[in-house]
Amino acid sequence: MRPYEAMIVFDPDAEETAVTAVLDRGLELVRANGGAPGTVDRWGKRTLAYEVRKKREGYYVLVEYSAEPPATAELERHLTLSDEVMRHKIIRLPEKVAGRKRTATTPAPAAEAG
Repeated sequence: MRPYEAMIVFDPDAEETAVTAVLDRGLELVRANGGAPGTVDRWGKRTLAYEVRKKREGYYVLVEYSAEPPATAELERHLTLSDEVMRHKIIRLPEKVAGRKRTATTPAPAAEAG
């Protein structure tokens, strides 16, 4: 499984129950496709750099999870179709950032000569 991070910006006027429902459904899609949800960090309302849908604020949520590409595609589809989501971005994390240790088959970086 590959580590991913999803930054989701919700409409600031959306109800807390609607935001929770979208997040729960997204994490359930990850689980259903063989993934493992990680941490969900709610940052709260923040000012946007520019207007999105005539809004100056957004409710930010950061989600970390591990999954295969089909699970990420399903999550992407779900977030695109959700009315409460203004913007979202999913990135694959490098293994060293995700906190994974090197395995015996992964070569160590070459030492610099100098």
